[in-house]
Parts: sequence; C-alpha cells; structure tokens
Amino acid sequence: MDMYIYDMETRHLRLIKTLADEKSITRSLDKLFLTQSAVSHQLRDIEERLGVKIFYRTKNQWTLTEEGQVLYDTATKVLAEIDEATNRINDMRQGHAGNIRISTECYTNYHWLPAFMARMKVLYPKLDINIVIEATHKPLQKLLDNELDLGITSDPWDDKSIKYVELFKDEVMAVIPLGHPLAHKKFLTGDDFKDQTLIIHSYPLETVTVHQHFLKDQKTQPQKIVAMPLTEAALEMVKAGMGILTMPKWAMRSFVDSPTLTLVRIGQKGLIRTHYAAVRHEDAGKKYIQDFIKNLKEELAR
Repeated sequence: MDMYIYDMETRHLRLIKTLADEKSITRSLDKLFLTQSAVSHQLRDIEERLGVKIFYRTKNQWTLTEEGQVLYDTATKVLAEIDEATNRINDMRQGHAGNIRISTECYTNYHWLPAFMARMKVLYPKLDINIVIEATHKPLQKLLDNELDLGITSDPWDDKSIKYVELFKDEVMAVIPLGHPLAHKKFLTGDDFKDQTLIIHSYPLETVTVHQHFLKDQKTQPQKIVAMPLTEAALEMVKAGMGILTMPKWAMRSFVDSPTLTLVRIGQKGLIRTHYAAVRHEDAGKKYIQDFIKNLKEELAR
C-alpha cells in the first residue's frame, strides 16, 4: 500500500479534493477540465490501486470514507504547498520576490540601510532583506561562503566568481576640532599623523581605509589608536580634543553639523574610494537582485 501512495500523482490528489469539496462529480467537471467518464475512470483506477473505497456515492452527494478522509487531508496540505511554491517561483521569475542577505565592510555604512530597506519593502513587499552584521569587515568572504547575497565593498578582490557593480565614489576626510594645529591645513600628510591619536571604529587595521590606503603607503603610524564603534561617541571624543577621526564625507551628512569641527583632506589628491555592490556571478542575472542594486545606486547618489 505504501508503494501505491508514493506513486500517486498530484492530479489524483487534486481530483479527490475537488470531488470532496464539490460533493458531486457533476459540479467538479468544470474545475477538473475532464469529462464525467474520465473522472470516473481515474477515481476507479485510484481505488483499485489502493485497494480501498474513497467515496460513499449516493444519488445527490458523495461523502468521504475514513480512508478517503486521510487522502483528502493529505491532498489539502500537499496541494497548498505546491501552489505556494509555484506562486513564489513565478514571483521570483518576474523579479518581485526573493531573499537578500546584505552586509558592508564598514559600520559607518549602516546608518542609511534601515531607511532604504523600509522604502524597498514598500516597492517590493515580497522581497525579504536582512542585514548580516556579523559579516561586517568580511563581506566578500561571506559572499563566497554563500552566507551573503550582496556585499558592499571598496576593496574588490580579483575573483572571477564575483561580479562588481559600481555604486558611487566618496572621499574620506579627517575630522578635526577647530583650534587644533592641523585644522588650518589644506591637506594632511603622513607625518601629520605621527604624534596624533587616531580614533577608528573598529579593528582590524586592515579594514580601516586611512591605514590601508594612506598611512601604510606613507610608512607611518599614529602615536596612538583608539577604537570607538559608535560614531556619535567618536565625534564627541574629537570635540573634546581626544584625537582625530577619519570618515567618508558623505557619511557626515547624517550627523548634526558642528561649528567646533572641520574636515581636512587626507593627502594632496584626497583619499578617494569607489564603492561596489558585490554579488556572485550566478546571482547577477536575477531580476530582484538587479532591481535592488539599481535602487541602492539611486539611494547612495542622493
């Protein structure tokens, strides 16, 4: 008997459910798109294969037997799951639904994500977006490990399995209190950092832009480095004369302008970064991924 149940097709389950719901073979024909003889033949074939009677048939009504009720309950659950899966696949094919796990390489990038996600939820209600905080600093590795669907990075790897889409360019500036000896300078040199306390958001230093793309090249280091993950607290430390901070110029817009702080360029040409959306090549063609990146690019260009 188990073998027969295993061999049953979804069309057989749909036939049983429809007959039970309509309680009549005549009323079921339009929904099954079958003739009366075809319905009778299929039902008889199912009963013979299972060796049980599925319906008690009267002139005006069909009712389920005990075995038939088991099949009906199974058909209700299985067909509902199949219909839900089919709808989800259609939504994904049309680009309306999907799951996106996202992370960035820097904590300062997270301040704009919640508002952006809220807008995306209105535009794409079937798109499920989740921020993976623990992947911060290592979005590309997590992308390759299939723990992320999209990473935001300014340090692309030379890996053919990753596709990069440029989002925007920004400039990392030094945040310095007015009255500081460096506040009047047009730009900072490597030597300017030697006797300073540098406030960073977090370790490791390989994830700190000013270290990786400026100080390292200049073969110099600050006198002291202090990690402060909260941007508001880090800015208060700068105001109190406890050190200097480096931040993307665009990220500073989210914080209240302070008459006690000034921004100074790092290096004569400035410390310019290009940010990319990184996705696996196999996912790059998915419409909901493409639409997400287009919206993300518009958001960050504001």
